[in-house]
This record gives sequence, structure tokens and C-alpha cells, in this order.
Amino acid sequence: MVDLSKIIKGKSLTETEEKVLLYMVEHMDTVLEKGVRQIARENYTSPSSIMRLTKKLGYSGFIDMYYQLVPMIEGEGRRTSKMHEGADNVMLKEILLLNEKKNMDAFAGLLKSIKEKYIFIYATGFSGIIGEYLYKKLLVNGKRVIFATGNDSIAILESNVDHIGMLITVTKSGETQQVLDKMEYCKEKGIPVVVFTSELDNRASRIADIPLKIEDSKKLDDRNISKNYFFAELLLLFEYLVSISM
Repeated sequence: MVDLSKIIKGKSLTETEEKVLLYMVEHMDTVLEKGVRQIARENYTSPSSIMRLTKKLGYSGFIDMYYQLVPMIEGEGRRTSKMHEGADNVMLKEILLLNEKKNMDAFAGLLKSIKEKYIFIYATGFSGIIGEYLYKKLLVNGKRVIFATGNDSIAILESNVDHIGMLITVTKSGETQQVLDKMEYCKEKGIPVVVFTSELDNRASRIADIPLKIEDSKKLDDRNISKNYFFAELLLLFEYLVSISM
């Protein structure tokens, strides 16, 4: 579904004008052929109302509006299609090859199945920035989520442990002790543990029920000084897994 909020924000459109715009977006392949009069008839309005709509949106006319909307709408459709198909994205294909299908399916299935319980996300340092993104992404998709970093008390996890359905951690090295402690604690409590980590064999991937791996091109750069696509590729993998689970 196309989000029209960025197009109509601050434009003070009437309900009829919003309806016409949505109609055009959903029938982009035929509206040019139909023209203003037929579109007006099909939406029980007048050609002059459609022309006022084009002016409100800042276009010089109907034709200008059509050609401005096409790349926005078709571009969004292509991106969504590629994300769902996966195979059309070369970088994503390479990331998926690092991971066993059973692990990706298990994560997507678990994400889909958790309804009432919380998903607990824990990460520190640069990984904490990514953890916050995962937290917000799951929130807007209707999940109950708790996010904590190394600065937060262990009590956040311990006091909510009976209400947690999954732990998601992010650790590039796979050897961050604070992360490992949380993983082991949840394992002892029977909570499924997921880790996003490097492709190297590490303690985090051995502890996790579901290890999800991303190549770390700068394995000795613990301070993340050099150019490294680890976190960017992690987000790409996460977005793909969320898309197939919802």
C-alpha cells in the first residue's frame, strides 16, 4: 500500500480530493488514457475539482501531476517487490548465502508467532544504535518490544523475564561479555535467543538458538574506525526477515 502522507502533508485536501488522488495512484497505468473527465465521472466529482487538486499539490496541470507521480509510485513498487523477492538484490543474495535457511525461517516464524509476550533487544556500543533501529522497526509493526543497552540495569531483563518471548542481541565480534551474559541468562530461562553477529565462529553464535551472520570485512577493527558495511548489511538482512514474517 502506498503512503500518500508525504504528498498531501500541509495541502489541506478535501476528502474527495484525497479519494481522487488515491484513485490515480492505484490506477496509474490507465489514468492518462482515461483523462480528467472520465476520472471525474468515476469519482463522482467535476473536472474542475481535479484541476484544483493539481494546483493544491503544486503541479501545473493534470499531465504534469501524472508524470511527477509516476516515478514516485513505480519506484516504491519496484523497491517493495525486490525486497520481497530477495533474489533481485545482489547484496542481499550474498548475505542470505551466509545463513542457513532453517535459521532464517525459524527467526521469521518466531517473530510472527509472538503476539502477547515481549521481544527483548539488547546491544551495546555501535551495535546499540542498530539495536534501537530494530526496536523501533518492530514497534511500528505492532510488536511489544523492550530495548536495553549496557547502560541499563540487568533488572530490566530480570523483572520482565516471565513476559519475554525472545531475546535479540547484536554483537559484531560475538565476544562482548555483557551480551553473552544476557544470552546465557535467557537460555537458562528457556527463552529463544537470536544473535546478529559476524560470520566468524564465536561464543555468541554458539550460545544462540538462532545465529544470523553478516560478513565483517574489518575483523581487527574493534573500534569501528575503518569503512565497514557490517551494520548496513545487518539492517538489510533484518528488513528482509521482517518482510517475510509479517
